[in-house]
Amino acid sequence: MADTDPTGPVLDRDEVDRALARLGAEHEAIETSLLALQDHAGRRLLEGAQLTGLTAERWKVTEASITLLWTCFDAYTDALRTARDIRSRRRWSSREDLVELTELLRGESVTLPGGATAAAGATAPHGGRPGRLSERYSLATLVDRMNELYATSLDMVVAADAVWSALPARIDLLAAELQRTSRLAHSVGVRPGEHPAGDDLERITRTLTKLREQVVSDPLAFWKPAEGSSAPGGGRPDTTVYDREARALEDVRREIDAVLTVRQDAEKRIVRLRDVLSRADRTLAEARTARGEVLAKIAATEVPVVSGPPTALQEQLSTAAEYRRHAQWHRLSPLLESLEQKAEDELLRARQSLTAVTAPLAVRAELRGRLDAYKAKVARHGLAEDPLLVERYEKARRMLWSAPCDLRAAEQAVLRYQQAASEQLGTAPRVPGQGGSDDRRGPGA
Repeated sequence: MADTDPTGPVLDRDEVDRALARLGAEHEAIETSLLALQDHAGRRLLEGAQLTGLTAERWKVTEASITLLWTCFDAYTDALRTARDIRSRRRWSSREDLVELTELLRGESVTLPGGATAAAGATAPHGGRPGRLSERYSLATLVDRMNELYATSLDMVVAADAVWSALPARIDLLAAELQRTSRLAHSVGVRPGEHPAGDDLERITRTLTKLREQVVSDPLAFWKPAEGSSAPGGGRPDTTVYDREARALEDVRREIDAVLTVRQDAEKRIVRLRDVLSRADRTLAEARTARGEVLAKIAATEVPVVSGPPTALQEQLSTAAEYRRHAQWHRLSPLLESLEQKAEDELLRARQSLTAVTAPLAVRAELRGRLDAYKAKVARHGLAEDPLLVERYEKARRMLWSAPCDLRAAEQAVLRYQQAASEQLGTAPRVPGQGGSDDRRGPGA
């Protein structure tokens, strides 16, 4: 929409013709804009909607503004028609005609009812009071006023239409996805009051239903104007609530996917758990048997007590199998995760128990190996019949191959044999624990 020139002295014929041409072009542009506003989809939707809140308040003012726009346009049209009629009276306009045309084209020649201006919240020209019965405008002031009314009306219409075009369809798509997720959740036992994801689905459903109602009845409550922009419709729809619920639904979907994975792999995981717990039981049984053997064969040593099988884990495993039979996947998922960790811990504990129990037997076997290794070394040097070596060897051997075996005394006997052998061979004796790893591997290794 265009502007007119400011007022000035009496116009001549050429100036009148140019002004009429300019006003005619402005009239055509204004009419085109008003018809576009009249046919705007957003305006038609606003006209038939049940509005609430901010949108209802602004639409009431905007409706009055649009009505005033047409009133101003009609007055503008009448003034232009009158001016054209005066100009067409004669080919060469008289002085009186030019004075009349100047007043009409540049003076306050248009009168509008004061009630229409007040209804649209319009400000009277020249700071006048909006409560007056009528207001007078120049064509230039009238065009400025129409531009202002058009901009504010179009801004409101475009904003509402933008929100309606963007949010309800997205909410409907999210609601459809919500329904599919809810059906899937119900199939795996994820229900409100029984699983947190079920409670989340119920809350998201309530929020989306309320959000759609609010968007439809009060779209301007979900509009963010662009900062520093004066163009009509500058801004964007506020999708904060929608985005939050979309993220929440995505979290629920991931939770449901995890439950579905449990449903697919539940049997394999339960079988694997049974195998791990069975290995732990067998290892503990082996440790208990070994403890009895150690107590019978080794003397003067402390052997740790071996605990019984983990009955609590077996009970939880039975509960997991029960959940699987009754398709309670949402309960089975966390239970399996907990059981898998506990079963691995139990197997590790059983292996550590077996190692701790059989440690004295390992020490005895190491002493036996060391004694035989030194005997072989002595024999290679032709000292196998040495009386001292034979005596010390037999003494150590009796201690190591008798039951119960005193490991401390046997270790000292092996050390004495080692020292005697080293003296006969002319080498320094090696004390276990101080001579490096060669002591464990035997002489000459």
